[in-house]
Amino acid sequence: MKVLVTGGLGFIGSHTVVELQNDGFKVVIIDNLSNSKIEVLEQITSITGIKPQFEEFNLLDKPKVEAFFNSNKVDGIIHFAASKAVGESVERPLLYYNNNLGSLLNVLEAMLVSKQDNFIFSSSCTVYGQADVMPITENAPIKPAESPYGNTKKIAEDILNDTTNAHSLNAIALRYFNPIGAHPSAKIGELPIGVPQNLIPYVTQTAAGIHEQLSVFGDDYPTPDGTAIRDYIHVVDLAKAHIVALKRLIENKNKTALEFFNIGTGKGSSVLDVIYAFEKATNKKLNYKIVPRRAGDITEAYADTTLANTELGWKSEKSLEDALGDAWRWQLQQK
Repeated sequence: MKVLVTGGLGFIGSHTVVELQNDGFKVVIIDNLSNSKIEVLEQITSITGIKPQFEEFNLLDKPKVEAFFNSNKVDGIIHFAASKAVGESVERPLLYYNNNLGSLLNVLEAMLVSKQDNFIFSSSCTVYGQADVMPITENAPIKPAESPYGNTKKIAEDILNDTTNAHSLNAIALRYFNPIGAHPSAKIGELPIGVPQNLIPYVTQTAAGIHEQLSVFGDDYPTPDGTAIRDYIHVVDLAKAHIVALKRLIENKNKTALEFFNIGTGKGSSVLDVIYAFEKATNKKLNYKIVPRRAGDITEAYADTTLANTELGWKSEKSLEDALGDAWRWQLQQK
């Protein structure tokens, strides 16, 4: 079976391509290399022994999207392509609305015209905002987003809901918590362009001496140690969730045209927990300092994964230390 992976050379996309190929799927990647590197294609090939088909273009280019779907029949689409930095989205909201929603609309319209089905959407726990109850279930209220990035995920889910109601389209939105780590081979991992916006690459780059100091944004949150709490999931575990979700659609096992699943570990870890776990996993001391809170950040978010565990038959297997150790081995490979 053939699967389209948009943004397939990015952090989560590349790991998902590896798992798809390991599972026997034929993969075609669309990526515009705006936050990824072409070398990732060779690394995927090195890990799996299979070179995926690659198309380089921007999904905002509607004629190119239409041409692709006219000439390629796929059994499913996994849509990662999007800008993803919370802080940047606060500073550049129009970029995020245009890129994240425009690309989604172009793909969905082309799918409908070409009568192609089975859509997995890369959503986010940001749709819950600051949830009232922990852990967060899929039935938690969808709150006003804390950032334009989060709002694009909420609006995208609304678009999917309306589209699946109106047309013959089946979709699953996977609401990720915080993906971290790298492939155990250390051949692919998270490599943001420029200064990292996410915690773990900043941790590993600081340990590697690229940055002098790690900034911990806020120690005055109402949490046990004052730092923000997140649910950090190993990217390989997350990638495997996409394979299970895709098979659910292909095998017509979905119960509604649009389903939602939380993808996390079910355990919350604070920023300081992450720092201490990294030091334990790597025997590297981190130089960090407490700085003021960052706009758009919430206090805590961790998943109730019961639905994914029972309905999808999926659960995370790797620990926080596993993920941090893999992230560090990946960092050591960077020149």
